[in-house]
Amino acid sequence: MQIRLPDLSTTRRAIRAGLTSAHEEMDRAIGVSASDSCKNALLKTFGESARTQTRDSSLANRCLAGLAVSVKDLFDVQDQVTTAGSIALSDAAPARQDCPAVARLKSAGGVLIGRTNMSEFAFSGVGTNPHYGTPANAAAIDVPRIPGGSSSGAAVSVATGAAFIGLGSDTGGSIRIPAALNGIVGFKSTARLVPTGGAIPLSTTLDTVCALTRSVSDAIVAHEVLASRTVTRSNAPLTGYRLAVARNFMQDGLDSTVAAAFQRSLNRLRAAGVVVADIDLPELNELATLQATGGFSAAESYAWHRTLLKNRADQYDPRVALRIQRGASMAASDYIDLTHARADWVNRMHAQLQRFDAVLSPTVPFVAPPIAQVAPGAERDEAFFKVNGQLLRNTNVVNMFDGCAISIPCHDPDELPVGLMIWHGALRDDAILNMALQAERMLQKY
Repeated sequence: MQIRLPDLSTTRRAIRAGLTSAHEEMDRAIGVSASDSCKNALLKTFGESARTQTRDSSLANRCLAGLAVSVKDLFDVQDQVTTAGSIALSDAAPARQDCPAVARLKSAGGVLIGRTNMSEFAFSGVGTNPHYGTPANAAAIDVPRIPGGSSSGAAVSVATGAAFIGLGSDTGGSIRIPAALNGIVGFKSTARLVPTGGAIPLSTTLDTVCALTRSVSDAIVAHEVLASRTVTRSNAPLTGYRLAVARNFMQDGLDSTVAAAFQRSLNRLRAAGVVVADIDLPELNELATLQATGGFSAAESYAWHRTLLKNRADQYDPRVALRIQRGASMAASDYIDLTHARADWVNRMHAQLQRFDAVLSPTVPFVAPPIAQVAPGAERDEAFFKVNGQLLRNTNVVNMFDGCAISIPCHDPDELPVGLMIWHGALRDDAILNMALQAERMLQKY
């Protein structure tokens, strides 16, 4: 059974009430980061520096109150080498300055506890890494299970208690997948709201800078810091919103745990008076054809990696190199066609969903499989690519839709984690967060 840890909002109130201190909380976080539960989750830790910073009493009055945050190794931290989970960049020059996202977390009173492991170059929803090891899922106690990716270490750091916020990225699901598999919250904001500067890109079209947290309340705090904006709160009851569930595509091939948890969640919401309509979204069935040439990630990652691949291909995870190299064969005309086709698809999706405030779906179709099934090794490549494609299937819809989405836990205490995804189109972030707050409360009653 996964133990629910205190979230940032609760801990911040406790600090202000004198019941604990940032220094005490940091000591706890450092202890967790050094424990077996965080093995392979953090590539580098800043324990002593973090302890020193938390002695600054002024931090208690800032938004993040001197509490621990982790940073995915995709983002620049001043004087640190950004490797993106790869050995191909191990000798790169240290960053001259913090990227905007890191700078905003620090300014808000967040204290960096470490840099987190990830799928190499953020190109996988599974979370395996042949160079630095694969962090084990924080919620699994039977066998080591995948953490989900690409923000694998970020999710484990938050779920175990090593960090209150895990800074990560989401290009096709890299925040929401590990959130769902580890039983925490992952909010993918509208891509344009948070600067992507100082982060190694996967897809300049789809990349989103966002965070993993332990609650929806914390997701709101993290988003407000990262986007430098205030979320408009609403007291409108969830029963006043119009919600939809897509019958097709996003419920295909669910395992028994996910299917049961998703249906149970819908039943509980409906029992609370929430009206949820079942709809068909035929546009979802077009995505495979739309991205048949490799999609934005292949083309745009190849543009960034082509020189590095030429010189250091042997230092790449072969599974990652294979997908990046698909972009080499995409013609400019194919890329332009993809851009136009996506715009048309987004418009038709908006037309289908205009009468609804949000769509509900399972975040991923199955609970976390054992690492042993998909661990690095050519003999497991077929299993890896199958699992990766299935994990990304639902979450990728939102990225292609240029939308926003949140994954919240919806499993019962005796089950492996399952995520409920609440989503819609661009710039509906505040509505999605407000709905998620209420859905979280409803589901936690059971």
